[in-house]
Amino acid sequence: MKAAWYETQGPAGDVLVVGEMPDPIPEAGEVRIRVQTSGINPGDVKKRSDAFGVGMPFPRIIPHNDGSGVIDMVGDGVSPARVGDRVWCFGAQSYRPFGTAADYVVVPESNTGTLPDRVDFAQGACLGIPGVTGHRAVHVAGRPAGRTVLVQGGAGAVGSAAVALAHFAGARVIATVRSSEQEVVAQAAGADAVIRTDGIPPTEVVSRILDVEPEGVEHIVEVAFHANVLVDEQVLRQGGSIATYATGDPNPTIPFWPLVFKNVRIYFLGSDDFTSSDRSQAVADLSAALETGWTGYSIAARFPLEEVAQAHRTVEQGNVGGRVVVDLAGGAV
Repeated sequence: MKAAWYETQGPAGDVLVVGEMPDPIPEAGEVRIRVQTSGINPGDVKKRSDAFGVGMPFPRIIPHNDGSGVIDMVGDGVSPARVGDRVWCFGAQSYRPFGTAADYVVVPESNTGTLPDRVDFAQGACLGIPGVTGHRAVHVAGRPAGRTVLVQGGAGAVGSAAVALAHFAGARVIATVRSSEQEVVAQAAGADAVIRTDGIPPTEVVSRILDVEPEGVEHIVEVAFHANVLVDEQVLRQGGSIATYATGDPNPTIPFWPLVFKNVRIYFLGSDDFTSSDRSQAVADLSAALETGWTGYSIAARFPLEEVAQAHRTVEQGNVGGRVVVDLAGGAV
């Protein structure tokens, strides 16, 4: 099969190689997917550049956790009827060496979700890590139905999924965004109210949120814990909660006593280590949300596998207005 890989970490153009590798064979409980589209997440490029400082966990790594395609082979214990299923997958390169930047990828059957016929492969390739993270961020503190959920960064990859999934679960959803373009994304995902935060101080952000929900919100999905925790504390109700999956400062300062006096619960979420039951529920709800009308992600750029290094650079540059994917030549149809 044709694949992209790296054997040392560093800049995309220096370390990414495209070449031929043996076709993988699924083991017990696994499926092989003929990949149509490989999705790129920020975590994928950070692993390649060693931004987390953990080094190379395997001698050779095919990058990218998420992808989509058609199951063409199954291992022992998996129904042969799965062959031919259109699927999206996640976690392909979590604790495993070979991700989706290849003609074929092998993953546990539990790491796949049904891709509805009306949803294209590029969309499916974007669902995985952001969608599963967004689902957990919405549900980690209990049933969202009837509650008010604030999604900070409601137009991002995780944020827009969180908006859609909170709406799908019956919550009232408030989203913050930074631009008119992002406002459209959050509204399309199902936000009941969208608040623009560009160019206004944190005190005004607090005021605008409380104008929408004077009693405060019950749960917050947080994309920038270091920057927003002061705002979060002020808009949370007594006994509220924060689910955070990212921060710009690895050692953020928090308003300890105000959080204590409100009995706030804070959940720190790492998608690689969600339980199997949490992942299974996320997969089911994501596929159901797509079936019932969520339009999913905007695809900003598509690259052939031979240009995977440029695809990584595009993700690193940011501000592309949507998701970046790699189209696999000769992929499933």
